Amino acid sequence: MVCVSRSLVWLAGGGASPAWWRVIERSFSVHKTHSIKEMENIFQLVRNVIPPLTAKKHKGQDGRIGIVGGCQEYTGAPYFAAISALKVGADLSHVFCTKDAATVIKSYSPELIVHPVLDSPDAVREVENWLPRLHSVVIGPGLGRDDLLLEHAKGIIEKSKVKGIPIVIDADGLWLIAQQPSLIQGYPRAILTPNAMEFSRLYEAMLRDPVDNNDYHGCLLRLSQALGNLTIVQKGERDLISDGEKVLVCSHEGSSRRCGGQGDILSGSLGVLAHWAFLAGPEKTNGQNPFLVAAFGACSLTRQCNNQAFQKFGRSMTASDMVLEIGTAFNKLFET
Repeated sequence: MVCVSRSLVWLAGGGASPAWWRVIERSFSVHKTHSIKEMENIFQLVRNVIPPLTAKKHKGQDGRIGIVGGCQEYTGAPYFAAISALKVGADLSHVFCTKDAATVIKSYSPELIVHPVLDSPDAVREVENWLPRLHSVVIGPGLGRDDLLLEHAKGIIEKSKVKGIPIVIDADGLWLIAQQPSLIQGYPRAILTPNAMEFSRLYEAMLRDPVDNNDYHGCLLRLSQALGNLTIVQKGERDLISDGEKVLVCSHEGSSRRCGGQGDILSGSLGVLAHWAFLAGPEKTNGQNPFLVAAFGACSLTRQCNNQAFQKFGRSMTASDMVLEIGTAFNKLFET
């Protein structure tokens, strides 16, 4: 049974256009426990938190996002997360990476602000100095499992918690959390984005039992509750999203192509949407957990990008092709 809060109400005013209904029906008609109206309500909450574009704003007002990750072996992941944040609508995107990764990441795009500090002795302090200027941080893309880098990531998580900043944890950031769950346990502004293997590792670390493959929803609820009702996005054929109280299912149509980098696009997008939803407040999310709303939006957007890119490139599709679809996918889902 899919649990969706019954307090979600119809917010679309005059209703949806025929094109909009086709998007909703294609995405969710396979799940009879979700009504089309409920799905439109969730989409409308996402649309509610998106800040309007106006000439009265200054640079940085719509989001300054920090990506913590990037080492010699992994330079693509932080790039995909950071550029996706910009494409979704953040004004500035910072990457905090190791020295030998910085030049490579800079060469991918002049749009990114790259800090080669993650392997320096003063890495935590260097990043901490930037935290007052950031609205959210995404920790893990391209981080690797070097002990020094993991220790620095730990320190950055702790400093971010003190500042009350929303934290998205992905990839090797989740490896760190599985080793030290108390690092994030009970921090309500954290969002974890595990794939199947990462979820299993986290579940066994917290519950001391293997995942029950016949009860994915129950396992997700239990893991979230054990971590202090953190928002968790369990990525898969369908994305399951929970804060320990309810489970949302995002089965928006994507494709069968599973190229690397898609999770990084999701985490970067989520970093922006988490900031927007948190800033918007309960009146814009109809009292719903803002991070559930943000996660649902990011999952839908990533899947729409995947679908559009696959329609063009088929088996040869890569994450770079998906990045190019962010603008049109965002418009189709949230601004049509």
